[in-house]
Amino acid sequence: MKLLVTGGAGFIGSHIVEGLLKRRDVTGVRVLDNLSTGYLKNIEAFKEDDRFEFIEGDIRSVADCTKAATGMDMISHQAALGSVPRSIKDPATTHDVNVNGFLNILDAARGGGIKKMTYASSSSVYGDLPDSPKVETKTGRVLSPYAAGKMANELYAEAYARQYGIQLVGFRYFNVFGPRQDPNGAYAAVIPLFVKAALEGKAPVINGDGSITRDFTYVENVVNANLNALFEFEQPGTHEVFNIACGQTTSLNELWRLICKLCEIEIQPIYGPVRNGDILQSLAEISKAKMKLKYTILKTLEQGIEQTINWSHAIQVKS
Repeated sequence: MKLLVTGGAGFIGSHIVEGLLKRRDVTGVRVLDNLSTGYLKNIEAFKEDDRFEFIEGDIRSVADCTKAATGMDMISHQAALGSVPRSIKDPATTHDVNVNGFLNILDAARGGGIKKMTYASSSSVYGDLPDSPKVETKTGRVLSPYAAGKMANELYAEAYARQYGIQLVGFRYFNVFGPRQDPNGAYAAVIPLFVKAALEGKAPVINGDGSITRDFTYVENVVNANLNALFEFEQPGTHEVFNIACGQTTSLNELWRLICKLCEIEIQPIYGPVRNGDILQSLAEISKAKMKLKYTILKTLEQGIEQTINWSHAIQVKS
């Protein structure tokens, strides 16, 4: 099998590429990435594998998408412009990448005769839904342009599955974290920011009073879901969405205390205002993924945090 991974130089995408290259039944892995939020260093080690190919290109370009999909059997679509705050500041660019780019990839799959594709949706589609845990069959009103774009992806995926017979599997990721996640920049995620602060002996800034909860999900679990959907889950011409998480909720205060414990430090955080568009409580029901995809939680939150700290420390020492 030959697979295209869009956004394959990014955080999640590069881990999926690594997982694919470990499989003997994979004869080719092609990455399409414009390197706007991905990095060549994330895929440097894969260049030694003659099954690996990198195309620098943009999912907003129809020509780039067509070229990247040519000759492929399946697609793992991870390319996106993340961050709720960024989407609120610049909704047009977020829409262009996350919706128009997604449609370009769908059309490239259709034109190339590709019959299976996984893609990154988001837990943000649950919006203001008060129900907990979140179940795939019920969503709320979206709270940001980013969430609206991911909801649009799911609607387009449903239409393409019905009209063109492509099997599409969407993953509502819940706060994925792990090695290769960038702690720098205005839109960095909470765990790399907290780990960076802990290793530097600084106090992190917590949005709100620390009671906001998240279902933090180690990246290895996400790879497990993608590979199972690509190679084990056969429902031709259908569209399914799955929560990908650990089914465990953790507050930001609890998260910081865990990181402090693992780093053997005691630092009090700084509290700031709640960010506009943030979901306040997040917990996933993951029984559907376990049943249909044989999804397995390979690492718990604490195990994942420990690995992330070790990786971050090693990077810090090198630099």
